[in-house]
Formats: sequence, C-alpha cells, structure tokens
Amino acid sequence: MERLEIAQGWLGELLPDGWPIRTSTLITGPGGSGKPLVGSVVAGNWLRGGGSVVFMSLQYPDPKFISSGVKKLTGVDVDDFAGRVAFLEFDPTHEGLEEVAKDRLRGNLVMPDIWEEGIERGCSLVSDEGPGILVLGSALNLLLFSPTYGSEVLERMKRTIREDRRRTYLFSVSSSAKADMIGELEEVADNLLVSRSTKHPFRIYLRIERMPGVTYSGSEVKLPIASDTLEEIRTVADYSRKRIIPQVSEI
Repeated sequence: MERLEIAQGWLGELLPDGWPIRTSTLITGPGGSGKPLVGSVVAGNWLRGGGSVVFMSLQYPDPKFISSGVKKLTGVDVDDFAGRVAFLEFDPTHEGLEEVAKDRLRGNLVMPDIWEEGIERGCSLVSDEGPGILVLGSALNLLLFSPTYGSEVLERMKRTIREDRRRTYLFSVSSSAKADMIGELEEVADNLLVSRSTKHPFRIYLRIERMPGVTYSGSEVKLPIASDTLEEIRTVADYSRKRIIPQVSEI
C-alpha cells in the first residue's frame, strides 16, 4: 500500500509508516472535539508531500479561514500551491453548482447529484501528481438533516467512501446526532479515527480505531494545539452549525 510520510510529530507517532494513499478515512466523535483540525494537519502534509487537496467546505465556508487554519497548524501556506488546491463550497440556498473562481466551486451539496458532480469537478481543477488528490470534508452530518434528500445523499456518500479508489478521502462527522446514519458511514470507511474532548480545560484527543494494512499506534494522543486556536475553531463551528442546520432542515 502506498503511503504519504507525515512530518507532523504527533500524527507521525500514530502513523510511523505514513498515511495510506487512495483509501477512505472517517473521523468521528462528538461535536466540538476538533475533528477538522486533524484534517487540516493531513492537508498541510499532503501539499508538502507533492499532492493536491480539494477542500469540501461545509462547516467553514470562507476559504481564507480554512487556509489560515492549515498555516497555523502546519506552517504550510495554501496560497503557495496554485493548481493544487481547490475549494468546493456548500451553499444550501444555491440551486446548482457554479464556478465562482478558477479554484472555487459553490453548490448545494445536499442534492445527491451535486454531491457527486461537485467532487468530480473539484478534482478536475487540481493536479493528480505525486500522492494524488486528497478530498477533505468536515461536518458531513450537516447534509443528513435534509428530510427530502438526507437518506439519498447518505447513499452517495457511502458509495464514494466505499468504491472510489482514484483519490484519497478524509471526511469527519459528528456523532452527536443522526447516530444510525453515522454508523453506516463508519462501517464502509476503510479507516476509522475517533476524537474526543474535555471541557475544563478544553483539550482534544485522538486515536486510530482501525487502519488495515498500515502500522499504527492504538494509543490515544492529546493534540498539541494552542488553546486560542481550539477556541476559535469551536466558536466558528458552533456558529456555522446553528446557521446551517435550520436551512438544511427545510430542504
């Protein structure tokens, strides 16, 4: 199995042989347990390792916020990787999928066809060299709140995670709601990581539940991330969740 070497200390300790390429990984855990932070760390290492990243922005619609997070956590400036970074922005009020910049698409990913078209078009905007394309998405559970399309988009997600071996997928979901649906995603993902957090003080912990064919540590690690970064991420995530869920619930 091909792997990407991870330079980040704590993640490298969990995965001494590197991240498995062209597999699907799901990070699950309660809301506010820092799952997108792990994705940002992997994204920075991916770009540094010669690959491309498509950021599926459900929870953090502003690309600048995403880029800032990657730089804070890894030192990698996303702006230095033209042609290797694209953003697929979620807008539940949008009817279709449109290109809003040469590296940015915007659409209503609740619609099952838009989910698949968005990934295909997003990946067409970046290079497929080196370790290939990492498709990174957080808070996929937000799409499941649609009473009309939630079940169908879940099936599309499962098909993407289970069957597409052209790319590497890293998705995070909150286990605080839609537990049955989240359980279905956990079952089909190649790899499963679990996060948790404590409140006083606010700390984030991560462990690898399964990752077949790869040497990994099963120990839980505390993420060495500054408290102000953790609070900023959590505040934005809470705001986005409260704004987006009512919108999706009407679709």
